[in-house]
Amino acid sequence: MHRSIYFLLLILSVACEPEDWSKPGNLVPLTADQDASVPSQHINGTLLHVESYGTPIDPLIIVIHGGPGGDFRSLLNAKALANDGFHVVFYDQRGTGLSKREDRSQFEDKGAIDLFIDDLDKLIALYRFGPEQKVFLMGHSWGAMLATAYISKYPQRIAGAVLAEPGGLTWSQTKDYLSRSNEVELFNEAINNALVPESIIAGKSLHENLDYRASFFSSYENAPGNVLGNAGQYPFWRNGAVSAEAMNEYADKYGFDFTTYLSKYTTEVLFLYSEYNKAYGPTWAAQVSAPYPNVDIQMVKNSGHEMLYYGWSDMYPKALNYFNQLR
Repeated sequence: MHRSIYFLLLILSVACEPEDWSKPGNLVPLTADQDASVPSQHINGTLLHVESYGTPIDPLIIVIHGGPGGDFRSLLNAKALANDGFHVVFYDQRGTGLSKREDRSQFEDKGAIDLFIDDLDKLIALYRFGPEQKVFLMGHSWGAMLATAYISKYPQRIAGAVLAEPGGLTWSQTKDYLSRSNEVELFNEAINNALVPESIIAGKSLHENLDYRASFFSSYENAPGNVLGNAGQYPFWRNGAVSAEAMNEYADKYGFDFTTYLSKYTTEVLFLYSEYNKAYGPTWAAQVSAPYPNVDIQMVKNSGHEMLYYGWSDMYPKALNYFNQLR
């Protein structure tokens, strides 16, 4: 994010009177447990924001957003697949987007990554119409990593997957990518303090406070070459700062390797990288996707990392053709 954007956000923040933010939902949107109008499902001991499109008996596509700590708002172009005979389900992951916020201890006690895999497994079980219905995964960024973690654990349960620029499938690989893809530190305390006057967030809950701060840094494409003209910010509802930090600290402490059992997954995987993300490219795509025995690597034109939002017109026919071949 450029310094001019930091300055603009600071001016806008100062210009707002504290009473503008006094009502719940004004600083950040209400979550599903706070607002009954948010479509949701009780899954694996929490309340997740979930939206579905299409006919329940059609082949099932679970769309998995990035982050950790993001939400699915920028991925909603994929609901077009419902018109092509698929049941498309979107969900905000545990503690993110409009899903219920959870205490940090929950992630530590249960193991953050395993907890997210279990959530996905319970979501699939809830929406799968029957044992003969095929289940597909479409994951973006961290969501593509989570999809891979699920496939490695349950290869027999997934009929196919579209993976859009997973940073890496191991922690060392992911750290390598992050070192090249981010121009700003997402939780830089000095920048946070400069941007958000305490008068605005005074009296707010910990989650509201942290989610609001995080929104300034995780809703922009940061990798060089990602931003197209003036289309630098993609739509989102609300960041999940505690969830994201817990996941990052868990990975940094314990690491991860989602490739262990991928050799058992012989179904072709569609692996996508974007034209303008200079931190990715065909070489990195080939390296990250190598543990999959059968992979088709394709480029999405006219887009950076957020290809489901900026590059959907090129990504859509690629994904649809892939799903149709395996349905």
